[in-house]
Amino acid sequence: MKKRFLLVLTLICLGSNSLILNAMNPSEEMNPDETGQLLIVWTSGDPDVALKMVFMYAHNARKNGWWDNVTLLVWGPSARLSSENAEIQESLKKMKEAGVELIACKGCADQYGVSPKLQALGMDVKYTGTYLTEYIKSGRKIISF
Repeated sequence: MKKRFLLVLTLICLGSNSLILNAMNPSEEMNPDETGQLLIVWTSGDPDVALKMVFMYAHNARKNGWWDNVTLLVWGPSARLSSENAEIQESLKKMKEAGVELIACKGCADQYGVSPKLQALGMDVKYTGTYLTEYIKSGRKIISF
């Protein structure tokens, strides 16, 4: 717990928005089916962040079995980037083939006018405010970029 706190504090001090650790009380019990689940919240519109951090980790985490289930939540500017960039789209396709679940926030995608494009890429486009809130409250693992 102390190491987790120090890591979060270090990231905050560095101004990093790359990691959100859940604040689950260690004494709380978690459903065994939920312990192997990871949600990656991708908000950055920067293709380098996507290709060299987010996608690399998501793809390898699923392919190598680091997590039983990996879900990539496309939120905000990442929705527009996904709809416009062919290299991003190819990487998303490979992740999906490797078993990464792809979800896009409909509210965000609609603001950018890209919901149909994201659906065509095989993403589940839906409103995600409640989904994300429930995920956080469940104590499952989340990282964000």
